[in-house]
Amino acid sequence: MKLPSLTGTGRDRWLWAAAGTAGLLAASGLLERAHMRRIARDPERQVLDDPPRGRVRNVHSADGTRLHVELFGPEDRDTVVLAHGWTETLPYWTYVIRGLVDRGVCVVAYDQRGHGDSDPATGRDYAIERFGEDLEAVLAACVEGPSRAVVAGHSLGAMSIVAWAGTHDVKRRVKAAALLNAGVGDLIAQQLLLPVPGIAHAVNRTIAMRGFLGNKTPLPRFSTPLSYGAIRYIAFGPGASPAQVAFYERMLVTCPPDVRADIGVAMSEMDLHNALPRLTVPTIVIAGAVDRLTPHARRIADMLPELRRLTVLENTGHMTPLERPEAVTEALAELAALAAGRSLA
Repeated sequence: MKLPSLTGTGRDRWLWAAAGTAGLLAASGLLERAHMRRIARDPERQVLDDPPRGRVRNVHSADGTRLHVELFGPEDRDTVVLAHGWTETLPYWTYVIRGLVDRGVCVVAYDQRGHGDSDPATGRDYAIERFGEDLEAVLAACVEGPSRAVVAGHSLGAMSIVAWAGTHDVKRRVKAAALLNAGVGDLIAQQLLLPVPGIAHAVNRTIAMRGFLGNKTPLPRFSTPLSYGAIRYIAFGPGASPAQVAFYERMLVTCPPDVRADIGVAMSEMDLHNALPRLTVPTIVIAGAVDRLTPHARRIADMLPELRRLTVLENTGHMTPLERPEAVTEALAELAALAAGRSLA
């Protein structure tokens, strides 16, 4: 069928529409290039693109899931075991690993099941209790003899520590603990993805469960100004650098969608409040003052039997090990020294 020719007003409208579309595409391209240049010029990118590499061990959890573990620094010194969060990988701890090793601390870090170089969970079991069993397997395999470690977890990693404490002899394995940006239950009820009051809480819950925690939709494989902006708003505080946000964004988009969703659902359903009192070693809690994902620090601190300190970092979001690595590293080094019966000079 022959299309009618455009004349007069019709042609002018078509030309204006075509010009507008071309202009939007050009503007989008310019924004994308400016976005990538901003990340590339950030001096933090060079540091984050070269994460430390440790001595590799493969550890098997109680259900047979293989976990990728790396050891850094001298093995005959105070040991800190690091457990990363949801959709993160072992290099998430880049700043902290370097800082602790520089202070003479032995660091053990591992990829959570389904993340990074660890295998997917046997039987697709991502219940929070399995993450506690994974921590037990890492402690048993990597903390030698009668030694006991300091355990530190970020987000899901903190949940792993609490889940582990609920079913294991804590003092047999651990001297002290650090919970960073932790949650132990009611994640959907308390998180504040949308800054709205009262009547909109039901909408907030729907967005959190279907659009965020349990969403299996594959994410774009490259950073855009829109995706970067959303991640920055949800997960970071105002002081985070472009390279730090992009560093986490790369981890997020490479996390398998089914793993991301299955763990998200498990976190939305968990209730670890009864396990907190079983964490019977000196414990510090670190939180971000503008953390929109796990605003639970004070409640958790109040329930710990041996709380040493609650630290709430100003202008900091959910990603304290990336946003405030010096504060986190110093706190963990101090905790390791005090747990060993020493004081820092």
